[in-house]
Amino acid sequence: MVLVADLPKIGNIRILDPACGDGALLDALIKRLPPSARKRVEVVGYDTDPEAIRFASQRLRQDFPNLDVHLEQKDFLAHVLNLQGGGDLFSASEVQEPFHLVIANPPYVRTQIMGAQQAQQLAQRFGLTGRVDLYYPFLLGISRVLAENGVTGVITSNRFMTTKSGQAVRSAMLSRFRILHVWDLGDTKLFDAAVLPSVLLARGTPDPQHPHTDGIAYSSIYETEDAAIAEAADALSALSADNDTVVAIPDGRHFRVRHGTLDNGGDLEGIWRVATQATDQWLETVEANTWETFRRIGKIRVGVKSTADKVFVRNDWNDLQGGRPELLRPLITRKCARRFKADVPAKAKHIKEILYPHEVTEYGRAAVDLSLYPKAASYLEEHRDVLEARSYLIKAGRKWYELWVPQDPAAWPSPKLVFPDISDKPIFWIDTGGGVVNGECYWLQCENKDEQDLLWLALAVANSTFIEAFYDHRFNNKLYAGRRRFITQYVELFPLPNPACNEAMEIVALAKEIHALTPSTEASQLAADLDARIWRVFGLPAEKVSG
Repeated sequence: MVLVADLPKIGNIRILDPACGDGALLDALIKRLPPSARKRVEVVGYDTDPEAIRFASQRLRQDFPNLDVHLEQKDFLAHVLNLQGGGDLFSASEVQEPFHLVIANPPYVRTQIMGAQQAQQLAQRFGLTGRVDLYYPFLLGISRVLAENGVTGVITSNRFMTTKSGQAVRSAMLSRFRILHVWDLGDTKLFDAAVLPSVLLARGTPDPQHPHTDGIAYSSIYETEDAAIAEAADALSALSADNDTVVAIPDGRHFRVRHGTLDNGGDLEGIWRVATQATDQWLETVEANTWETFRRIGKIRVGVKSTADKVFVRNDWNDLQGGRPELLRPLITRKCARRFKADVPAKAKHIKEILYPHEVTEYGRAAVDLSLYPKAASYLEEHRDVLEARSYLIKAGRKWYELWVPQDPAAWPSPKLVFPDISDKPIFWIDTGGGVVNGECYWLQCENKDEQDLLWLALAVANSTFIEAFYDHRFNNKLYAGRRRFITQYVELFPLPNPACNEAMEIVALAKEIHALTPSTEASQLAADLDARIWRVFGLPAEKVSG
């Protein structure tokens, strides 16, 4: 960070940590400065925790007794929103000289913990949309205090690079900074926090109206089961290996290191991935053999959410004293997950049904008239206090006994592609039994009833080792232990071959046969044949996919 900084030749060198905690980052940065530069350093740090401020002050005084240090108990976001000259987002109540170096590890707080009201306020003030994690405005706030050609180094979660909620942040980062290097530290577990970390190194820009997207270096490191061809003392040291090298570290883990440039598909809000020559050629071959994507079939939806599962979801409805209520439907959960066809959970407690109080009328989706379902009405009345405690549902003008996210009641009887949101291998199956999909899974139906075979084609593609390789080339985002995130913004971009070609029609027929025979040895053998066909239809030789 210090090596690439354009520090002033005269005058103070201003350094900031907007969430300084115990001062460890500031301490490490100052130690990297040349002794001659330290004499001109002015350090500013903010934190809302007074104990952290006390500890950081003590640390810096001990290590640098002659340093000009100003640590304050202050909310950086509130401070930056009061700075002068901030355009339509800022009032003119404060003036501050910009900083030449900013180092930060912003607090990682999800919307659910932060509270919806605070999240909405931050989103509005910082021009963000969708769900706002606390570190999003921190990233953008830094751009407001960084000097032109100043340098910032930020340790943060890698979520914003690949999630839908990070779209506005990705766009703003490319406009408000000149990003120099991105390191996706993946599942290295370099820090104690549960989030997957990344490091960003960027310069301040005099022209935030024009995005800076070219020549951004991008490195990633993720655990793999592949054999290592190099060794390193630790995961961080492994990053110095050449592109596409598998490195072993002393604790037995192997990591694949990739170096390339940042690619967002030409879209400022697009997902960030590491682009290399080999990866780009691979994806170009896939693109040349792609007819459409899963998005062409229909909208991918998350399953239902009740926000009161103990009331709506049970496995013992037959044992209730008042008798089995009406309105029950089978519930599809991740316990049913199996490729091609749902499994029956081995444990009875995992075979669940949901009381589903919704229907379709001539006016659209509506809550049922409980007077027509006396047993269900009696059961729900027993739990009325719990259900009415969901004040957000009542405020939304909904009935007290509704599910919070019921989805479309008319859609459940039709065939649907179902898959869990997180798994190390893709697990997609077709449901033809009219089950209701739970909120831990996603589902997809054909919007055009005359194109049902597209759903079977998608089933075949989604369960292939090819799609694992596509995921890793296109998104390059895994959680710990090699688990992939099968969420809407990824799956909707999965490719489909031309359904009119002979190979695709054979794939559809084979997928239907496997579904009918699952579970059986014959189905497993046919699945291996199907997997090879998927690789061929996209113009690629089958390859081993790393874990």
